[in-house]
Amino acid sequence: MHSRPSPHCSAKEPSVATSPSQQSPLGIPRSRVRQLTAASIGNVVEWYDWYAYSFLAIYFSRQIFPESADNSLVPLLSSFAVFAVGFFMRPLGGLLVGAFADRYGRKLAMTGTIVLMGVGSLLVGLTPTYAAVGVLAPIILVVARLIQGLSVGGEFAAATTFLVESAPPRRRGLFSSFQYVSTTIGQLLASGLAAVLATTLIEADMDAWGWRIPFFVGAVLSLVGLWIRRGADETSAVVEEVRQGKAERQKMFEFLRLHPRSAATIVGITIAGTVAYYTWTTFLPTYAQITVDFDEANSLQIGTISLVFFMILQPLLGMLSDRIGRRPMLITFGLGFVLLPVPLLSLLTDSYGSLLTVQLIGMVFLGCFTSISAAVNSELFPTRVRAAGAGFPYSLTVALFGGTAPLIGTTMQEAGNPGLFPWYMSGLALISTLVYIFVLPETKDQPLR
Repeated sequence: MHSRPSPHCSAKEPSVATSPSQQSPLGIPRSRVRQLTAASIGNVVEWYDWYAYSFLAIYFSRQIFPESADNSLVPLLSSFAVFAVGFFMRPLGGLLVGAFADRYGRKLAMTGTIVLMGVGSLLVGLTPTYAAVGVLAPIILVVARLIQGLSVGGEFAAATTFLVESAPPRRRGLFSSFQYVSTTIGQLLASGLAAVLATTLIEADMDAWGWRIPFFVGAVLSLVGLWIRRGADETSAVVEEVRQGKAERQKMFEFLRLHPRSAATIVGITIAGTVAYYTWTTFLPTYAQITVDFDEANSLQIGTISLVFFMILQPLLGMLSDRIGRRPMLITFGLGFVLLPVPLLSLLTDSYGSLLTVQLIGMVFLGCFTSISAAVNSELFPTRVRAAGAGFPYSLTVALFGGTAPLIGTTMQEAGNPGLFPWYMSGLALISTLVYIFVLPETKDQPLR
């Protein structure tokens, strides 16, 4: 019955028998585990660099941006504005690097993204203060974030398709979950190092030079990730067909011309997920600081505990989606974030337990989205345009809604209306939930096209 593969299956989904010695404890062939490791470790480095900025903004914002005499939130607002600027390079990265990955291979594209991230991290670490060079300081920071934004947008396009294409049949949800396992490990490294520095250095030293250390570490880690990714195998059979002259190279916007419904569906899928993700994993500690005067060091510690919990959930929920489907998971997430942001964020006080409780509850529902995001996006497109097709609309939506979430939340606080932010989250979650229920097809049992 399985003597010949379906003509619609990916070239990387063969029915190959493996001996127990060739399999991992999860029953996955060790060759696929190597692929998973190559994508995940490189992704750790990418996202460590990206999130170090957000965790340390509270410290370096006062060094890079001049403080208004009337409003102490000006430096923080400025640093989050630059954070959002970096996000707006992500669609360009998703488009350019995604198209490159579709034409020349996922492996080569992932090599380029990690080099760019290392350069961006080094630039942030070397950014001089405003007092030393004036307006040149924020300009250097903006350039660094533009480089990092281009890299991260391209990383999602190349690495997520690489992960899903490397997965055995009926394990794409599990493999997909490692996109956010590795992302969370990167966050943990960034938040953990930030927490150690915040608790061991006095505030003056942290403001003056301590915040630079994680960015220098990130530049070194990028070299490690580059070395590891050299051992990965290419997953796109279309690339080899192009090399042999059996197929034409993809056009830049071919995915949009041939699959507009799939591209639009990814936008709808992602709106709620990206706002919830960047709020709960990145902005919530800062939100607690500016709304209820939560202790900075304690908020970083709670963020670290929550991220460990979140990381453990990912493969469990990914395996669950391989059993029950993608749509039930996404509907659970969507309904949770329609109903929960307002009551949860209203529970925040300056007590350690309140912030920890709010973060952990949100993480459970958020995991229903993050664990399968890569699989859902990749399953909507054929191999020929998968990287650009999944990468560009996803990164565009993240830029419009995810990257602006900290800025919108901080602006609402400055305007004296912090209570509007959870309503904003719930409204966007409602839009995505309607997409999950009425538009999104179930794809868990469909072979990759």
